[in-house]
Amino acid sequence: MKPVPHATSATSLRRAPVQRRSAERLTRILDACADLLDEVGYDDLSTRAVAQRAGVPIGSVYRFFGNKRQMADALAQRNLERFSEQVAERLRGADGHWRAALDAVLDEYLVMKRSVPGFSLVDFGNQIPVGSRAEPNHRVADRLTELLSGYLHREPDDDLRRTFLIAVETADTLVHLAFRVAPGGDERIIAEAREMLRAYLARVLD
Repeated sequence: MKPVPHATSATSLRRAPVQRRSAERLTRILDACADLLDEVGYDDLSTRAVAQRAGVPIGSVYRFFGNKRQMADALAQRNLERFSEQVAERLRGADGHWRAALDAVLDEYLVMKRSVPGFSLVDFGNQIPVGSRAEPNHRVADRLTELLSGYLHREPDDDLRRTFLIAVETADTLVHLAFRVAPGGDERIIAEAREMLRAYLARVLD
């Protein structure tokens, strides 16, 4: 059997795809969900509209998701997977310094914020209280601890996780402020956020 292309983590799905055709259908559903979030917002999003946009029967949507909240949660999980992959790729061959890691994390987040459909509403789950999982920023901090501990040659312990959680919460607040001030993100606020994060991480990680 050919490997199934990655669509999203199976934890938010009623049933994980086991065949390529099923995985491709799931990808179309999530792509349609993301496009419609930008067009109509979360309140007016419906599973029927997603099915129509994706060109699949409504039963195909319900095969994977019980409701639109689960669908948005799966989209947030997919965003986190893609973000992690992009950060890892950016750091491949880098020098192992935390400044390179900070720039990779912040830059890739900004790229997604500006270009990924549906991200302005869902990102990693911050804007919509989806599912019953832990707070999204805690999950992002966990993922960064897992992803960056080896790169930084540090133990993935509670101290490192707390450091990343504080950095993620700070970046999240200031980046959202930047995008409220200007549609593409106010560059002066983003620059201030970067400097604040550098000062904090220098004190903790140097």
